[in-house]
Amino acid sequence: MVNVGLIGLGTVGTGVARILTGRRDLLARRLGTELVLKRAADLDPERRQAAPLEAARLTANAQDILDDPDIDIVVELIGGTTTARDLILEAVSRDRHVVTANKALLAHHGNEILAAAAQQGVEVAFEAAVCGGVPLILALRQGLAANRIQEMFGILNGTCNYILTRMSQDGMSYAQALAEAQARGYAEADPTLDVEGIDTAHKLAILVSLAYCAPLSLDPISVSGISNLDPLDLQFAREFGYAVKLLAITRNDGETIEARVHPTLIPRDHMLANVNGAFNAVYLTGDAVGPILLYGQGAGMMPTASAVVSDILDLARNLIRGVRRRVPPLGCDGALESPRNIKPLDEVVTNYYFRFAALDRPGVLSQISGILGKHDISIAAVIQKGREVKGAVPIVMITHEAKEANAKQALMEIDRLPIVSPPAVFYRIEDPHLHAAQI
Repeated sequence: MVNVGLIGLGTVGTGVARILTGRRDLLARRLGTELVLKRAADLDPERRQAAPLEAARLTANAQDILDDPDIDIVVELIGGTTTARDLILEAVSRDRHVVTANKALLAHHGNEILAAAAQQGVEVAFEAAVCGGVPLILALRQGLAANRIQEMFGILNGTCNYILTRMSQDGMSYAQALAEAQARGYAEADPTLDVEGIDTAHKLAILVSLAYCAPLSLDPISVSGISNLDPLDLQFAREFGYAVKLLAITRNDGETIEARVHPTLIPRDHMLANVNGAFNAVYLTGDAVGPILLYGQGAGMMPTASAVVSDILDLARNLIRGVRRRVPPLGCDGALESPRNIKPLDEVVTNYYFRFAALDRPGVLSQISGILGKHDISIAAVIQKGREVKGAVPIVMITHEAKEANAKQALMEIDRLPIVSPPAVFYRIEDPHLHAAQI
């Protein structure tokens, strides 16, 4: 028998309790022994009352879980980066294995937690921390272990993907799409962590660590969100054959690693372009396996609970066989001692989408293109529409590959032109077809 203690009976915690209690026979067959939810803790009496457990196994005090000597695995599902950190570190110090879905905690304090677990010889598992029910971390740790991961593009936040889908397909404004996402329960009352790309950055920090056998590191990741995205740019992107997604991007060039989160134009025939609504997906390329797409529900009670229980089963199998740390939590021995250099965003080379509001007069396009050329930026395509507002027209360009620093310098110079109404709008493009055309 393996005993589980659950801390947190929110949406995901309730789902975990339902699976552990409602599917005991199935789980026992898969595990070879009984898996028991021995105790669960939550401060909220209504959540405790609604939990599928008898009152004797419920408590308001998380410390009761840690103090129970019969509990083998502690599951932390309260979120946050303070109390959760303290509880996990105490569980580790008491020789308990831990399962968590807490991506923010891992991004900020994961190295400390994993180092403590290594010293104690216990496991910390976190499949549900990225992409909910999609078994992405399992794939990176084990299924793709023979590969050098060359690049990875991820739609890691269902809230942002839902908003962008509604803006793109139905012409909604950002405010309208956000309000609908909140009404449907996809977005929080304060959506900042989602729409500003912070949640995606937390997840990318975990993926970079797993992909490249490196410590968890959030600070070097460049982050921008979708809150300032204009539907006009979605329309122009569509005319050029692109969709706009909030992507987490990492790429290994040998010496350094790219790690960035931002709205990105991708070709409409790319598999990620057709990931819509609140779904998540990761498109990655391994040097042996080639391109792979992992797709599914990235949030919600049961998909995320499914991932949590998969971790519980994995740890339980190790327990009943007397095995510890069979697979390192970050997929590599010594990952915490092997930092990798993150390429500064100004050094990144990619294609760009530019939109300028310029006076409708002869020579404007040549002035803009001249400044771009001075900064080693060449134009791949251009659209100049009729008047958007009195005296100004939108000029939209797609560029060949250019360095980020050069793009920023060129836009600053163009914004100072008297014929342009600043600021210029720009987004990055990930398009292998465009790169191939340039070659």
